[in-house]
Amino acid sequence: MGKAGKALKRVLEIYGITQNRLAVVMGVNRSSVFGWVNEVADPPGDTVVKIRKALQEIEPAAAEEFVKLFWRDLEKDEEQ
Repeated sequence: MGKAGKALKRVLEIYGITQNRLAVVMGVNRSSVFGWVNEVADPPGDTVVKIRKALQEIEPAAAEEFVKLFWRDLEKDEEQ
């Protein structure tokens, strides 16, 4: 668990995006974003796409970084 959350946490820190801002842009409760960032729950696949779209709206570079980090973590798991 937590691949999307790890990537999201890092991107929010790097780009100074608050969990609240992401939640507002996504139209979700901030507690949902908190859960993903703190690896309490993994966002479903369709939500990962929505995260990327919201980040694209806020800061396009953040969306690109999120995708890179998310896929890198998935590829590491496949190698193991």
